This record gives sequence, structure tokens and C-alpha cells, in this order.
Amino acid sequence: MNPVRNQISNGVNVKYVDAHCHIQFDQYAEDDIKLIERMRTEGVAGIVVGVDYASSQKALVLAENNQHLYAAVGLHPNRVQTESFDESVYRALAMHQKVVAIGECGLDYYRPVEVNDEVKRAQKEILQKHIALAAELDMPLIIHARPSKGTPHPVGHPAAGDAYQDLIEILKKAKTEHPTLRGDIHFFVGSIDEARALSSLGFTMSFTGVITFARDYDAVIKTLLLTDILSETDAPYVAPATRRGQRNDPLAVMEVVSHIADIRGEDLETVRITLLANARRIFAL
Repeated sequence: MNPVRNQISNGVNVKYVDAHCHIQFDQYAEDDIKLIERMRTEGVAGIVVGVDYASSQKALVLAENNQHLYAAVGLHPNRVQTESFDESVYRALAMHQKVVAIGECGLDYYRPVEVNDEVKRAQKEILQKHIALAAELDMPLIIHARPSKGTPHPVGHPAAGDAYQDLIEILKKAKTEHPTLRGDIHFFVGSIDEARALSSLGFTMSFTGVITFARDYDAVIKTLLLTDILSETDAPYVAPATRRGQRNDPLAVMEVVSHIADIRGEDLETVRITLLANARRIFAL
């Protein structure tokens, strides 16, 4: 890992890291410059995450032009039916010094109209390619995992989601070949046991503004070591309770951090500093 590859630039006093946002999306076309400037003045760095090649390119452009933004490049599992994963073009993007992760990639058994063995096979195949690229470049993964409809509720259940169970098995095998494999499980909605399993494999769990209006994730947040947690917004989606139903943005990561501290019953400043350190560690910022 190159310690200076993704260094936060001088002149930006970073207090928070939004570990997963999509401010390259069209929802920000009219005010992205103002939003990015507000992020800078408020001390919010952001990892702008691609979901396909075009959005990965746009994420990199934003990162190149703004000291406090970074990019992740990858193909979302829901895009594998419409775009083939060309490792060479993603590798070329990932070689840029402002790219800090491979992803968003993973397994989504919830959103496709029909989830069958062929859909799962295709998603797993593309995930394996992302894993191989991350291992080759010694970069972390940003993983999307969403269980199918009807799987058990996450709280207190030992096996909350089929997508998580498949993911854990894939990562276990991958770690035997690539011991330094690591990354973040974006928008974690799994069980305590799944969180522990993923943590043991070198992955953090990140939480969104959903925790400001739903109590479903409290048990996992309380159980995990603080060093295994990241904060994110998934903007423009899942705005916190104060902006429910509106477009979300990376500034909401401050509310996410505050609620993580409240849920855990810990000092806000201690939590903020630790989550900032976690992001710097995982993404080599």
C-alpha cells in the first residue's frame, strides 16, 4: 500500500469522511459546485463511488478536480446485465492516484425483477473479477450486498440474508489466495453474526442515514468494535430523518456519526475521530 497515494491534501481540514456517495449523478447537475465547496468548508471528505464505467469516469473527474474528493471504480451487481466488466478499462481508471477503492461491486438478490441461479451466477462471476483486480492492485473493495425479499429480519438473527451468506463464503475463499484482501461492506443491513464474520475477514461495515429513523441496526452498531465501523450517506439516497424524502448529500454524514455515537452511548468526539481514522486506514487516505 502506497502511504502517499491517496493523501488528503494540504489546506483541507477533514473532520468527516463520507465513505460512499454518488455526487456525480444527475441529481447534482445544477448545484454540485456549491455542494462540493460546502463539503470543503465543513470538513467533509467524500468517496465518490462508480456503479458502471461512465459513472466511475465521472467520479474520477470530480476527484481529480477537488482535493477532498476521492473515487471508487466498479460495476454494480444490478448493472451486470447491461454492461460487461472489462478489467482492462477499470484497471486503467484504478491506476489514478485519486482512486482509493474497487467498487461498488457485489451481490444484489433484492432488486432484479427475477432473481434466479443465472442472475446469481453472473453477479458472483463479476464480483470475483473485482476481487482479483483489487488484489492485483492492493486496493480495498467497496461491496454492495442486499439479501432477497423475504429473508429474515437482521436484528438478532444468525443468518439474516442469503446475499451475505454467499458473500462470506466467496470472501473466505478469496482470503486464502489473497490474505491482504480488505474493504468496506457498504450500507450494511445484515445480522450480528454476519458482521462479525465479515469483520474477521478484514472488512468494515458502513452505516447510512437510515439509522436516524430506524432502530433495526442498533444491535449491530452496539456489538461491532468501533474500529470496524465507517459512516456514509449513499447520497443522493436515504436522507436522514431531518430531511426525509428529500435529496441526500454528503453533509448528512455528520448526522450519521452523531447517531452512531448516540446508539453506542459514547462520546461524540471520540467516535468522530475514530471513524475518521478508520476511513483513513481502509482507504489509505
